[in-house]
Formats: sequence, structure tokens, C-alpha cells
Amino acid sequence: MDLQLDQLRALDAAVAEGTFEAAARRLRVTPSAISQRIKALERAVGRILLQRTKPVRPTESGLAVLRLARQIELLTGDTARELGAAASESEDASPEADRRVRLPIAINADSLETWVLPALSGAPPGVCFEIHREDEEHTTRLLRNGTVMAAITATAQPVQGCRVRRLGAMRYRPMATRDFARTWFPEGATGHAFATAPVIVFDRNDDLQDRLIRRRTRRPVDPPRHYIPATSGYAEAVRLGLGWGLLPDLQIGTGDYAKSLIPLDDSLHVDVALYWQQWRLDSPALTAVATAIADAAAESLL
Repeated sequence: MDLQLDQLRALDAAVAEGTFEAAARRLRVTPSAISQRIKALERAVGRILLQRTKPVRPTESGLAVLRLARQIELLTGDTARELGAAASESEDASPEADRRVRLPIAINADSLETWVLPALSGAPPGVCFEIHREDEEHTTRLLRNGTVMAAITATAQPVQGCRVRRLGAMRYRPMATRDFARTWFPEGATGHAFATAPVIVFDRNDDLQDRLIRRRTRRPVDPPRHYIPATSGYAEAVRLGLGWGLLPDLQIGTGDYAKSLIPLDDSLHVDVALYWQQWRLDSPALTAVATAIADAAAESLL
């Protein structure tokens, strides 16, 4: 197969931006040029690569080519950054754009809120992050479909084509205000209390609270639930007494949370093991970020 760089860039831009028009603006060409390049790429591989919907979506074959496109983009950006000059003289991209390295990473919300950002601040110059916030149980999906090149995940089994490294574990404790605990947990953290007390859940993918509830109730229950998807909003909802919730130790000891919240049971907690998965790619930028993440995890996690 003879795959042209400008064709791979067009595919990447179309998927990332959602439409040919937006991809054209990103690459500074016309929508017709994007369409022609993707058609030429499809002829070269003999497969349909995109569903022409709004937004456009890659087919299964398209995902395989998309992973290749993004790996080439990363390595090209690495090389250009190291040389200090544009790696390509194509009309698609300015020298400034060629020197940038775009690094899409999936990170769970609690890590993003607590320990990850300081690690990312030490990235090499010219690296631009595209952070995808996703539950740690679901970040591997973004690795499989080529959306991201690396992810913090709760999955130890490596995604095909990726390598995995254990980072440590985040410890979560059931927290509530004193007034809430007196009202709903008058006899302590009993199964009946967990079955009836309002609980705050991040979203419908979040099962941390249910894991802890099952330890106490030993049966399926469905307590009243508040869904609060924003990380800071989640902790604030607990602080305001809307319900109880699991907060990471790294967050409990900060700000108003340490003053206004109490653990429902000091011996009750949920540990979530975290892993770093990344594509098997010898990219200096990706390697530097992986090292920074691992160093930060060693200092912050159990």
C-alpha cells in the first residue's frame, strides 16, 4: 500500500474535527481537497474508512488506519521538534504547526483533579495535550479505537498494541457532612443506612459507590441517587449535604472538605488500582510524559 502523508492527515483531521469542513479549516485546504484525499486513501487500502455522517465516524478499517495516521503524526512532530524546524514542506501545515506535537491522553476525572496536572506541566516544549476525561474503567475503549495514544486506566490487561505499567492505587472513603451522617447514619455505616441514604454518583458508568454498598448490604439495593458529573461539583455536592459520596484521600485533606466532612466508617474504603497504557511507539514526547506520570504516581498514590 502506498499511503500518502497528506491523506493520513486528512483522515485524522476529519475524525478529530467531525466534518470535512472543519478538517479543511484545520489543514488550511478546501473541503473538496479533504474529500479527494480520503477517497484516494480508501482506494489505496481498498476499504471504506469513514461513515459520511455528522459527525463523520471511522469504520473498523478506518480505526486501523487512524491509529497509523496518529502514530505517524506524533513521530513527525517529535522529529520536527528535535530538529527545531518543520519536518514537512507540504502546503497543509505551517512550520509552527509542524513543530507541535499533539498528544491525546485519556485520564480519569479524580486523577485529573488531584495529581496528574503537575506531572503534565513538566512535558517537553512544543507538546500540546488533548485530554479526554473518562472513567478509569472505560479509558481503554479510547485506546482501542485510536482516539488516544495513552491512558490512565483500571485495566491491567494491555490493549492490543499497547504496553502497560502499574502506577499505584487511589483510595476512596465514604464521606458526608456531620448533619447528613446524624440524619441518615444514626447507628453508623449499616446495611440499612446504605440502602436508604441518598448517594452521589459521578455518572452512570460510576460503580464505586455500589461496590461499597454491596459490602454492607450483601444484596442488590437501589438507594436515591444524585448524578453529578463534574469532579469539583461532585465533591461540593457532598460538602453541601446532598448525599454521601466516595472521595479520594488526595482530595479529602484539602480545602473546605477536611473541615466539613467526616468518614462514615474509618475502616471502610475502596482502593482502585491505576495503570498507564500506551501504544508501543518510540516517541520521545510520549516517553517523557510517561516518565513524568510514573514519577508523580510514585509520590502520590498508594
